[in-house]
Amino acid sequence: MNMDVNAIKNSSRGRHWFGALTNQFQAVDSGIASLLIADGQLNGKPTRVFCVVNNEQNLYPRARQGEVGLLEGWSLARAVDQVIEADRDRAEKRGILCIVDVPSQAYGRREEVLGIHQALAGAVDSYARARLAGHPIVSLLVGKSMSGAFLAHGYQANRILAFKDQGVMVHAMGKESAARVTLRTVEELERLAANIPPMAYDIESYNSLGLLSDILEVSNADQPSVLDIQQIQQALTAAFEDIKQQGTHDLKHRLNAENRSASKRVRELLREQWS
Repeated sequence: MNMDVNAIKNSSRGRHWFGALTNQFQAVDSGIASLLIADGQLNGKPTRVFCVVNNEQNLYPRARQGEVGLLEGWSLARAVDQVIEADRDRAEKRGILCIVDVPSQAYGRREEVLGIHQALAGAVDSYARARLAGHPIVSLLVGKSMSGAFLAHGYQANRILAFKDQGVMVHAMGKESAARVTLRTVEELERLAANIPPMAYDIESYNSLGLLSDILEVSNADQPSVLDIQQIQQALTAAFEDIKQQGTHDLKHRLNAENRSASKRVRELLREQWS
C-alpha cells in the first residue's frame, strides 16, 4: 500500500458511518462533541454505538482531528460504565458497537502531564469489563485504527470487522514516526512490510494476524449507498449472533491464525513455567 497516513488524516468516515448506522437511534449526550453515542436496536437487539470524531473546537489542540485524547478516553470509560451498570441485573446484556476511524492518541505535553495513559487505560478497562460482564462488543473499522487510539476504542471487542479499502489501516504508529524510530526511510519500511505482516499497514496483512473476524467490501467507503449500509447491518447482526452462539467472553480465537503460531507457543510455555 502506498497511501500515506497523513493523506487521510482528516477522514470523516467515522461520522458518516455513525450517522448511517444510527439513523433511527436515539442520540445520547456524551458531554463532549468528539464522542458520538446513540442507543437503538440492530435487528431487534438493543445496541449502544460509540464513535470518536474530529472536533476543531476541542479544548486540547492535539485532539482536534479525531485523535483519542484525555477527554475522549475518560468520556468513553464513563459511557461504557453506564451501560454496564444499567444492564447489571439484565439476563441479556445489550450489544456495543464501536465505529473506528481514529488517527492516533493525542500526543502533547499537556496530555502527558495530565496522564493520557490513564485516560486511555480507563477506556480499555471499561470495554474489557463490559465484554467480561457479557456485553457482546463488535468493532467496525471504517478508516484509520492507529496506535493507542485503537487500543482504547475498538480493540477490546469480541469481534473486529473491517472494510477492504485502502483508507483502512491498522498500526502502532504512522509511517513517518516508525521510520524515525527505526532509523529507516519510509520506502525501506514499505519494502520490509511486504514480507513482515506486523510491519504492514494494509488490512489484508492485519487480517493474516488473526485479529479480524471478517473483511467487508462496500462500493464506496466514504459515501455509502443504501445497499452498502444494509450489507454492513447484516454483517454486524451476524457478528453479534456469532458472539452469542459461541458464548465465550475471552479473545483466545485471535491466536488461531497461522501467523500467530509463535504467540500461541509463547503463551503455552509461559503457562508451563508459571505452574
